[in-house]
Amino acid sequence: MARPELCVGAIVTRPGSILMVRRGHEPGLGAWSLPGGRVEHGETMTDAVVRELREETGLAGTDPQLVGWVERISDDHHFVIVDFEVTVPADAEPVAADDAADACFVERDAVVDLPLADGVAGFLVEHGYLSTKR
Repeated sequence: MARPELCVGAIVTRPGSILMVRRGHEPGLGAWSLPGGRVEHGETMTDAVVRELREETGLAGTDPQLVGWVERISDDHHFVIVDFEVTVPADAEPVAADDAADACFVERDAVVDLPLADGVAGFLVEHGYLSTKR
Protein backbone atom coordinates (compact mmCIF):
# COMPACT_ATOMS: atom_id res chain seq x y z
CA MET A 1 0.00 0.00 0.00
CA ALA A 2 1.22 3.49 -0.78
CA ARG A 3 1.76 6.05 1.96
CA PRO A 4 -1.05 8.32 3.14
CA GLU A 5 -1.65 11.32 0.90
CA LEU A 6 -2.43 14.79 2.24
CA CYS A 7 -5.51 16.35 0.64
CA VAL A 8 -7.64 19.45 1.20
CA GLY A 9 -11.30 20.32 0.77
CA ALA A 10 -13.02 23.69 0.38
CA ILE A 11 -16.25 24.53 2.17
CA VAL A 12 -17.90 27.47 0.44
CA THR A 13 -21.29 28.62 1.66
CA ARG A 14 -23.98 31.09 0.76
CA PRO A 15 -27.12 31.71 2.77
CA GLY A 16 -28.98 28.40 2.65
CA SER A 17 -26.57 26.62 0.28
CA ILE A 18 -23.17 25.00 0.01
CA LEU A 19 -20.85 24.52 -2.97
CA MET A 20 -20.65 20.92 -4.17
CA VAL A 21 -18.84 19.24 -7.06
CA ARG A 22 -19.56 15.96 -8.81
CA ARG A 23 -16.37 13.98 -9.24
CA GLY A 24 -15.33 13.33 -12.83
CA HIS A 25 -12.60 10.82 -11.93
CA GLU A 26 -11.82 8.16 -9.34
CA PRO A 27 -11.83 8.03 -6.42
CA GLY A 28 -15.52 8.73 -6.14
CA LEU A 29 -16.38 9.01 -9.84
CA GLY A 30 -19.92 10.42 -10.11
CA ALA A 31 -20.26 11.15 -6.39
CA TRP A 32 -20.85 14.63 -5.03
CA SER A 33 -18.33 16.10 -2.62
CA LEU A 34 -16.58 19.29 -1.60
CA PRO A 35 -14.11 20.76 -4.10
CA GLY A 36 -10.57 19.71 -3.29
CA GLY A 37 -7.66 17.43 -3.97
CA ARG A 38 -4.06 16.59 -3.20
CA VAL A 39 -1.52 18.98 -1.70
CA GLU A 40 1.51 19.27 -3.99
CA HIS A 41 5.10 19.05 -2.76
CA GLY A 42 6.21 22.42 -1.34
CA GLU A 43 2.65 23.79 -1.25
CA THR A 44 0.95 24.90 1.94
CA MET A 45 -2.46 23.44 2.69
CA THR A 46 -4.08 26.89 2.46
CA ASP A 47 -2.48 27.52 -0.95
CA ALA A 48 -3.59 24.05 -2.06
CA VAL A 49 -7.24 24.56 -1.07
CA VAL A 50 -7.38 27.90 -2.93
CA ARG A 51 -5.74 26.29 -6.00
CA GLU A 52 -8.01 23.24 -5.99
CA LEU A 53 -11.12 25.43 -5.60
CA ARG A 54 -10.03 27.54 -8.59
CA GLU A 55 -9.10 24.49 -10.72
CA GLU A 56 -12.37 22.65 -10.06
CA THR A 57 -14.85 25.55 -10.02
CA GLY A 58 -13.15 28.67 -11.41
CA LEU A 59 -13.85 30.47 -8.12
CA ALA A 60 -11.19 32.68 -6.56
CA GLY A 61 -11.08 31.79 -2.89
CA THR A 62 -9.56 33.77 -0.04
CA ASP A 63 -9.05 33.54 3.71
CA PRO A 64 -9.08 29.73 4.25
CA GLN A 65 -10.06 28.88 7.83
CA LEU A 66 -9.47 25.40 9.24
CA VAL A 67 -12.67 23.44 9.94
CA GLY A 68 -11.48 19.88 10.56
CA TRP A 69 -10.01 16.74 9.08
CA VAL A 70 -10.95 13.18 8.18
CA GLU A 71 -9.19 10.05 6.97
CA ARG A 72 -10.47 7.90 4.13
CA ILE A 73 -8.83 4.49 3.93
CA SER A 74 -9.58 1.74 1.43
CA ASP A 75 -7.67 -1.07 -0.25
CA ASP A 76 -6.25 1.32 -2.85
CA HIS A 77 -5.82 4.63 -1.02
CA HIS A 78 -5.30 6.38 2.30
CA PHE A 79 -6.21 10.06 2.23
CA VAL A 80 -5.88 12.51 5.11
CA ILE A 81 -8.25 15.33 4.12
CA VAL A 82 -8.06 18.72 5.83
CA ASP A 83 -11.11 20.91 5.19
CA PHE A 84 -11.16 24.69 5.20
CA GLU A 85 -13.98 27.21 4.97
CA VAL A 86 -13.09 29.50 2.08
CA THR A 87 -14.59 32.86 1.08
CA VAL A 88 -15.48 33.65 -2.55
CA PRO A 89 -17.02 36.77 -4.09
CA ALA A 90 -20.76 36.85 -3.39
CA ASP A 91 -21.75 37.12 -7.06
CA ALA A 92 -19.29 34.53 -8.42
CA GLU A 93 -20.78 31.41 -10.01
CA PRO A 94 -18.92 28.09 -10.23
CA VAL A 95 -18.05 26.45 -13.54
CA ALA A 96 -16.97 22.80 -13.46
CA ALA A 97 -13.43 22.24 -14.67
CA ASP A 98 -10.38 20.02 -14.11
CA ASP A 99 -11.63 16.76 -12.56
CA ALA A 100 -15.08 18.08 -11.58
CA ALA A 101 -17.91 16.94 -13.85
CA ASP A 102 -20.33 19.47 -12.31
CA ALA A 103 -20.14 22.29 -9.77
CA CYS A 104 -23.00 24.22 -8.19
CA PHE A 105 -24.41 25.66 -5.01
CA VAL A 106 -26.89 23.19 -3.53
CA GLU A 107 -29.59 24.06 -1.02
CA ARG A 108 -28.42 22.67 2.32
CA ASP A 109 -31.60 20.62 2.78
CA ALA A 110 -31.02 18.95 -0.60
CA VAL A 111 -27.35 18.02 -0.11
CA VAL A 112 -28.18 14.74 1.66
CA ASP A 113 -30.37 13.72 -1.30
CA LEU A 114 -27.33 13.70 -3.63
CA PRO A 115 -25.24 10.57 -4.17
CA LEU A 116 -22.48 11.79 -1.84
CA ALA A 117 -18.92 10.54 -1.45
CA ASP A 118 -18.45 8.48 1.70
CA GLY A 119 -18.36 10.55 4.86
CA VAL A 120 -19.28 13.93 3.36
CA ALA A 121 -22.73 14.20 4.97
CA GLY A 122 -21.42 13.11 8.37
CA PHE A 123 -18.58 15.63 8.25
CA LEU A 124 -20.88 18.49 7.24
CA VAL A 125 -23.37 17.58 9.99
CA GLU A 126 -20.62 17.23 12.60
CA HIS A 127 -19.30 20.69 11.79
CA GLY A 128 -22.68 22.41 11.64
CA TYR A 129 -23.03 22.94 7.89
CA LEU A 130 -26.00 20.56 7.60
CA SER A 131 -28.67 19.94 10.18
CA THR A 132 -29.16 16.25 9.42
CA LYS A 133 -27.72 13.48 7.30
CA ARG A 134 -31.10 11.65 7.16
